[in-house]
Amino acid sequence: MPDVRSRVRALIIRATRLGRRPVRLWRRSLRFRTILITTATTTVAIMVATVWAALAIQADLFEARKDQILDDTRRAVYLTQESVDDAPLATDRAAIQALRNDMLDDLATAASTSYIVGSPIADQSTDDAPSGFALGDEVLDESMLSDGLREQVRTVPENQWWQSIGLPGEGGQLVPAIVVGQQLELPAVGVYEVYLAYPLSDVARTLAFVQLTLWITGIALVVIVAGVVWLVMRAVSTPIVDVAKASARFAGGDLSARLTASGEDELATLARSFNQMADSIESQIRELAELSLVQQRFVSDVSHELRTPLTTIRLAAGILHGERESFDPIAQRSAELLYEQVARFEELLTDLLEISRYDAGSVQLERDHLSLSELAESVVESMRGIADQNDTELRFHAAAGDDVADMDPRRVRRVLRNLIGNAIEHCEHEPIDISVAAGPHAVAVGVRDYGLGMKPEHAERVFDRFWRADPSRTRTLGGTGLGLSIALGDAKLHGGSLEVWSHIGVGTHFVLTIPRDPDGGAVESPIAVEPAASLPMGDGSAASASPTETLIVRRESAPRQEES
Repeated sequence: MPDVRSRVRALIIRATRLGRRPVRLWRRSLRFRTILITTATTTVAIMVATVWAALAIQADLFEARKDQILDDTRRAVYLTQESVDDAPLATDRAAIQALRNDMLDDLATAASTSYIVGSPIADQSTDDAPSGFALGDEVLDESMLSDGLREQVRTVPENQWWQSIGLPGEGGQLVPAIVVGQQLELPAVGVYEVYLAYPLSDVARTLAFVQLTLWITGIALVVIVAGVVWLVMRAVSTPIVDVAKASARFAGGDLSARLTASGEDELATLARSFNQMADSIESQIRELAELSLVQQRFVSDVSHELRTPLTTIRLAAGILHGERESFDPIAQRSAELLYEQVARFEELLTDLLEISRYDAGSVQLERDHLSLSELAESVVESMRGIADQNDTELRFHAAAGDDVADMDPRRVRRVLRNLIGNAIEHCEHEPIDISVAAGPHAVAVGVRDYGLGMKPEHAERVFDRFWRADPSRTRTLGGTGLGLSIALGDAKLHGGSLEVWSHIGVGTHFVLTIPRDPDGGAVESPIAVEPAASLPMGDGSAASASPTETLIVRRESAPRQEES
């Protein structure tokens, strides 16, 4: 039984795969879709034409054969009646019987069929009239005739009457036939209703041959049309497929992808235009790459070169700052400003060096197996003093389950310090919630403040370098303008994402997501970036923000390369 089940399961899987292949071809192949549509429509058209031609030929053959049968019957009955009328008048039963027999012989000789049946009409015949007759091995029987046909023959003798019937054939099969009824009169004896049946076997054979020929011709036409369409589509679609492949290679980073242009038609023009566009884009990309490389080297070299004199200035500023109490008030304030700005300059220089490493792709992670809750809680505790100075409460919520993942603790701490510091600066003395959550594929930490919030156009640029939503606003906690850009780079290095939700007057929510498997691709964050019950309503309850009032910005790529 297990073997049978496995075989059945394998057959089902194979059938499913075979069924999916046409669907995949329909969606991905213009050539297959065009050939299939053209072949299907051509098949329908040829089938309609074939059926119509077969019906028309059938009707024409039937009408021609019917007219011929009616003419033959009319001629046979006329000749027979004329022979009977010219015969001597019969007076006794023997003579009457002989005259009827002569009538049947003449009718069988003149007619082109051997299937004849007849009987005297009771109200138009004498008692001496011989009984009915049947020729042709009694294949034709009066029971095969409809009552309507017999009534018409009896009451309207001047007309011919006919109907279609089936005669018994070989093997018990019915053969289509036409039966024609007319009257024959024996002078001084009575009137007979006579019926002559004509099998349509020859018509059926001709019609079958014609229909077979039509169907073979139709199938051949479908095959020919499908072949012609395939050849035409191959000639037309092959260059298009080449363009699609070259475009995909070019989009994938292969700047050498080009097309072979031959001829002077539209496809050759398309190939040459694509090659010219590719040459132009490649040239511009190389120029931009060289310019970016020069900028990166410049920033890196300048930053390195500034470290030595900056260290000397920092030492001198520290000495002056330590002796400021002995200076006059103006010199004392100058020493304080010098010390603060040198410290900020050193911090900016450190961030510039970090950004230059990201741009150069030389940043490496030092991963460790850690709990995100413990790491976040240590950062929160280290920043409680700053929060207390700004009259702000930090509320920490640890994860309920296992939140251990591989991460670089130094970089994650830097991201959290930056997010919490920004929240403290913009929370307007409202509480700040720091929440950690764990999912099956990722861990995440969210930093939610209830302060100023941001406009949608501001939230779109929150990760840009040196960008500030309000340039007139003074930084109370310092900062270089590169913190969120570096935080985004740290998130990307971990294979994760950094997302932001914001609404004016309601606050901002940043969510850092770190996957448990760095090589597993994009994963769903266990923390929703848009908080539930995020907007206050007039009655004090909460509702979600409308799309026109809030913005969620997701960033999973490196910071944008902008000129500083």
